[in-house]
This record gives sequence, C-alpha cells and structure tokens, in this order.
Amino acid sequence: MPIEKAIILSAGKGSRLHPLTDDKPKCLIEFSGKSLLEWQLDALAASGIREVVIVTGFRDDLVEAVAARREGVRTLFNPFYHVADNLGSVWMARGEFDRDTLLMNGDTLVSTALLAKVQAANGGAITVTVDEKDDYDADDMKVLREGTRLKRIGKALEPGQYNAESIGVLAFRNGGGALFIDEVERMMRTSEGTRRWYLRAIDSLAAAHPVETVSIKGEQWQEVDFPEDLAKAEAVTAAWAAGRI
Repeated sequence: MPIEKAIILSAGKGSRLHPLTDDKPKCLIEFSGKSLLEWQLDALAASGIREVVIVTGFRDDLVEAVAARREGVRTLFNPFYHVADNLGSVWMARGEFDRDTLLMNGDTLVSTALLAKVQAANGGAITVTVDEKDDYDADDMKVLREGTRLKRIGKALEPGQYNAESIGVLAFRNGGGALFIDEVERMMRTSEGTRRWYLRAIDSLAAAHPVETVSIKGEQWQEVDFPEDLAKAEAVTAAWAAGRI
C-alpha cells in the first residue's frame, strides 16, 4: 500500500544562499521554470501522495500562496523557526504523523523514479532513504548500515564508520511515526532540544529499534544548500523538464 501523506520541512530561510533568500525562503528559488517546492510537490503527486503538509517559517505567506493553488496541500507555521533547528519543525508537526507518512527536507530535489523506489521499498516501521558514493564530505549526513539495517546516522561519524548518506527522505509505516514522535518529544524536553536535527532522534532510535534503509543509488536528486548547488539543481531540473531523465 503506497504512502499517501507527506510532510515537507520548509521553515528555514537558507541564509547561505544570500542574496537569493533575502526576501523569499530557499524552497521558492526557481529552477527550470518552477520553484524547488513545486518540483517537490509534482514529484510527490506523481508518486501517489495525496496530502502534503508544508511546515513554514520565513516568509510563510509566500509558501502559503503556492499551497493555496494545490489541491490537498496545506501549511503549518513554525513560529520559532528562527531560533530552533529542524527538530523543532518536526515537533510542530507531531500531530500530523497520524498514518503512514513520508518526511522530506525542504531543500532536496528528488525525481519521480526515486520516490517510486521509496514507495516500493519493503522497509520496516522507519526507513531512511540513502545514496552511495565513493567520497563523502563534512556536510554529508553520513549513515552506517549493516545490510539494509541502519546502525548510525550523523554528520560527525568518523571515516570507516559510514557507507552511505541520507538524502533527507524518510518513510514511516505501521506505527513508525508514533515511535519517532515519542523520541522527538523526549529530545525537545532536554536543554539542547531546539538545537538538534531530527535525524538525531533516528540515530537514538536505531540503538534500540530496527531502522531500515532503502538505497536509491543511480537515481537523480540534488540538495540545494550552498551556492555551488544552484547550477547542479538547474542542470538536473532542466533534464527533467526536457524529459531526458
């Protein structure tokens, strides 16, 4: 049964992409005629997603305008987006994990074929989408797997302690969302809660619960975080727009 609901975390400003993000959030930067968010919404719809919740923050009015033009898409405002990391955005959306759900970072372009692999994966209650490559840099969200089982996830894993990277797409099925939100609630009650990434909760859960991975190696995706990512995002979306991928 395909997942039919998705949550997109799009509260941040994207200050690394100044001046493009001075007056609009990163998710509304345009690539090949559509905003990053619109590329995401189109890919999600093509993969069977019928309901999308976008967690907003900076210039939420602009994101709301995009959502208003789409059936089945709505927004949820995170009022402390400017002082909390993305764990706070997940906490704001904690009531939305009421069924099988995809969770996606708001700065990740993904192809329809990639999402089809995520939908088809026979993962467990929590499945982390990963890619594989020869070299990883300091900003990659590194993953250590044993077979398909996730053992660790984090940017600070040491060389030899990882063999994949998270692309920022997670699937929660059969109660996995409730398990995840319980851990998010626990972390938000600590003094460091607002300064944590939500994948810290996944790393913690993996120590005591089965967390699976699905590899999308060979499929097209692109994170948009640094200025050098802009040209790469334009190239991949141009190929999608032309039907070359």
